[in-house]
Amino acid sequence: MDLINQKEKTIVFCATQDHAAAVRDLINQYKTSKETNYCVRVTANDGELGEQYLREFQDNEKTIPTILTTSQKLSTGVDARNIRNIVLMRPVNSMIEFKQIVGRGTRLFDGKEFFTIYDFVNAYQHFKDPEWDGEPEEPEIEDPKPEPENSENDKEKKERKESEHKVKVKVKLRNGKEHEITHSVESSFFSADGTPITTQEFLNNLYGVIPEFFKSEEELRQLWSDPQTRKALLIKMELAGFGKDEFIQLQKIVDCEKSDLFDVLEFLSYSIVPITREARVASAQAAIFILLNDKQKEFIEFVLSKYIESGVEELDQEKLPVLITNKYQSFEDAGAVLGDLSKVKDLFIDFQKYLYERKVA
Repeated sequence: MDLINQKEKTIVFCATQDHAAAVRDLINQYKTSKETNYCVRVTANDGELGEQYLREFQDNEKTIPTILTTSQKLSTGVDARNIRNIVLMRPVNSMIEFKQIVGRGTRLFDGKEFFTIYDFVNAYQHFKDPEWDGEPEEPEIEDPKPEPENSENDKEKKERKESEHKVKVKVKLRNGKEHEITHSVESSFFSADGTPITTQEFLNNLYGVIPEFFKSEEELRQLWSDPQTRKALLIKMELAGFGKDEFIQLQKIVDCEKSDLFDVLEFLSYSIVPITREARVASAQAAIFILLNDKQKEFIEFVLSKYIESGVEELDQEKLPVLITNKYQSFEDAGAVLGDLSKVKDLFIDFQKYLYERKVA
């Protein structure tokens, strides 16, 4: 539980159905989530309830259940694209079954570029089998007399290896000062006309056109606080060659994948230290909730959980109908809980100004 991102969808393969139940209970004991059905068991003995859990898990718009434990049932036939972690807690003796289990994580999904296998049973040995993907490569021959781990020579080698993978780029800020960014992420960028450019060129181009989009940090904050003006800004930037894919890569370069894109732009433009989306929500919750009733608070909490998980796209007005149906199953059910849904739109727009409000020290 400490190794994984606890908000990512995960399947745990256990030895038996009883083992799957025990692991389920332990995960729910150690989880950070407050959701009752955060981790559930889906095995042959779980019948229709298990099938319901599986359908909800497969729904990429839903976050609960987040983790499934199983024994044999889910090794094949699970069409869930957003699985980020496969956990192996039982031996996998068959290569065919091993490929099927690994295949649970290989489905593509928006923003999913990799998945992780947590192997507690040495199943990774199957990767060395010619049946996996041809003959394995010859292992490197190690030095028969390795130097002590803590030797100065070993430290120097490690530091040199790390520095070889890091790249420094310098860009000039509008005040004439230089801003240095060190990164180890290899990225491909293209200019507005489709010409390949380096990370340095991309950042220089971005700095060069930022004044065309917003004149100050306060103007950026005001534009970002309203879904309509934020969307207009993002469209304008995309037409200039700075679209969603480019900003995803940029977030990786500046190590801000868990931050809002607002924080990335603020950092690059004004050297303001970024915060995570989770920290932003925690800081703004009191101001957001002060005038809401319990039902409204529950819905906005759900919206904020999606924002923390996926990013600012969840706060777009076009997402509101999806968020409503994900939370309440239907507009009729939502209306019964929240009342006039036309006012929910205003609520959805209004709370965002508090999310991006400047905090007074």
